[in-house]
Amino acid sequence: MKTGTADLPLHYGRAPRWLFSRMRALAGKIAEVVVLEYGPTGFLQRIADPYWFQALGCVLGFDWHSSGLTTTTCGAIKEGIKGEEESLGLFVAGGKGATSRKTPTEIAVWGDRTGVDADRLIYASRAAAKVDSAAIQDGYGIYHHAFFFDRAGNWAVVQQGMNERTRMARRYHWFSRAVSSFVCEPHTAICCDTRAPSLNLVARESAGTREASAEIAREEPIRIVEELDRLKRVELPRRHAVMLSDIDPKRLSRIFLKTYTAQPQGFEALLTTPGVGAKTLRALSLIAELVYGAVPSFTDPARYSFAHGGKDGTPYPVDRETYDRSIGIMARAIRRAKLGKPEELRALRRLERAFNPPGPPPPAGSGPRPPAASG
Repeated sequence: MKTGTADLPLHYGRAPRWLFSRMRALAGKIAEVVVLEYGPTGFLQRIADPYWFQALGCVLGFDWHSSGLTTTTCGAIKEGIKGEEESLGLFVAGGKGATSRKTPTEIAVWGDRTGVDADRLIYASRAAAKVDSAAIQDGYGIYHHAFFFDRAGNWAVVQQGMNERTRMARRYHWFSRAVSSFVCEPHTAICCDTRAPSLNLVARESAGTREASAEIAREEPIRIVEELDRLKRVELPRRHAVMLSDIDPKRLSRIFLKTYTAQPQGFEALLTTPGVGAKTLRALSLIAELVYGAVPSFTDPARYSFAHGGKDGTPYPVDRETYDRSIGIMARAIRRAKLGKPEELRALRRLERAFNPPGPPPPAGSGPRPPAASG
């Protein structure tokens, strides 16, 4: 699995109650149909696809280019399947703001009820959040974290950060089956409209920096602080001017004492050490470049999609009558499929094929591929 991002304009306010009630109902039915057709893991695979996710948010009637599409779509799914999680084998934790901080507790509750390995999932949730808030330094502060998982321990993450200066938001997607390493190209997508130089410590090109940073973090704090003091007096490439400006070596010394005590044996262990954040990693990467010549990647990861009308009237105002009819059709198809009468689900499948003719077969061993998001 590789990295992904999406940048979307920040829109304030919230979805009106009449719209969110419909979004919740339709999101729940769509999730149920996908689980019926492809299983819970198939749903996770699709939610981790930025195109599919964007198309889902548009089908639900949200603004196609708004930052709110991320938070509202995740909230609609979570509310839409409420009470049906165990029958679907699909669970959602976290959300926006303070709700995101409840993710570990919510995962643990489902672990107690279902027997799923909660500790492993909590680690995955925290590691994904730490990567996107500290190891990718692109100017976006994470404020939304939604964690989706199934009984088999497969998981997906959809989280979003905000850049208050540019008034843009950026979305990050993860899928467990594509994550061979939390610290080397772990995303399925990072979606955004604007790109700029970013410190990307999980890029493949940053492997040398990751190794050197972990090695430096095991040294005595006084030596690291001395190197940072020296960096302040050394003329470095222009890209470092801003990066050094908010690093205070003396304040970081207590964090370096933690890393020295912990003796992290690799970058992932360093990243997940309590207290290690963006400034610590930035400082270590600078020393790694100065001492070892290990230059980190400054490439900006980034992408995007569209469909019932939109909340703000784009491409047209939400058609409530058609929306309600769609919810009814989905509910009836699901109900009949559960009774052993899948004709209506098959009809939906035929309709999808009519509008999305099959492309070339996927490479051997690649597993099922999510359908392309259509506008």
